[in-house]
Amino acid sequence: MTEKEPARDGFINFLKPPGMTSHDAVSCVRRLFGLKKVGHAGTLDPGAAGVLPIAVGRATRLLEYVGGARKAYRAELRFGAETDSGDDLGEVVAESDAPTPDEETVARAVQSLTGEILQTPPIYSAVKIGGRRACDLARQNAAVEIPSRRVTIYRLDVLARNAKERTLLLDVECSKGTYIRSLCRDLGRAAGVPATMAFLVRRRVGAFCIEDAHTPEELEALGEAAVEPPEAYVAHLARVELPEERAQAFLHGLPTRMENFSCSAGPLAVFSDARLLGIGRYDVPSSSLAPEKVYGRM
Repeated sequence: MTEKEPARDGFINFLKPPGMTSHDAVSCVRRLFGLKKVGHAGTLDPGAAGVLPIAVGRATRLLEYVGGARKAYRAELRFGAETDSGDDLGEVVAESDAPTPDEETVARAVQSLTGEILQTPPIYSAVKIGGRRACDLARQNAAVEIPSRRVTIYRLDVLARNAKERTLLLDVECSKGTYIRSLCRDLGRAAGVPATMAFLVRRRVGAFCIEDAHTPEELEALGEAAVEPPEAYVAHLARVELPEERAQAFLHGLPTRMENFSCSAGPLAVFSDARLLGIGRYDVPSSSLAPEKVYGRM
């Protein structure tokens, strides 16, 4: 198939169904649009459903910044067993007939896992170990030791507790790199009863919300009308406005001197006259804003 230019570059708010991998979702968009330059931000497990940001055309340059936005999930935790994968598809590694922890015990466990925490991803994950994915190594029965990482749980709410079914319904808002499977496992450990994740829906990635997401069938009907400009999807980054006379310099990779400029140390969304130019970073010693990823056209 000959690749064609999209009518516009931008993002698709894709509603991934359970059973489809994130790679399958990208392949679906490539097939529908006849494009090669397609990518996704924030891998979603095959068994999970929900929001998967997909970029087409030049917007693929911005994927790493979209993936760094806050994420929101709804998950069901089931007490009674812990698995090596953290969900109900894995091998059971611990079991217990203990009753569902009471509300006070659950509340203490939730409190201990809110804020900045140290979390170890499951062995069946896309985390790279020596350049290879942990899940690939695990399937080959290789020894897998995954280092813990710091993540932030901004909000962890228990929406419902069912003692008979031994389940909790959770709402989670978290930082990049958080594994909800690990969160369910750790909540069970903190509550004193093994637990695993029974289902997962991702409700939001930054400005991508599930209420606005398109199923594969809807995307096929909408076509390129489903492609949205990227400006709204970098809103979680600090914004910098450049004067028009410096816009072309930025697009050509040249820094702009900005004295007495106060900003965060992270990436900055750089605009000129409401047009997204790309992503920049401010260098304090040189008092200059330098391009990191150019998005706008010359």
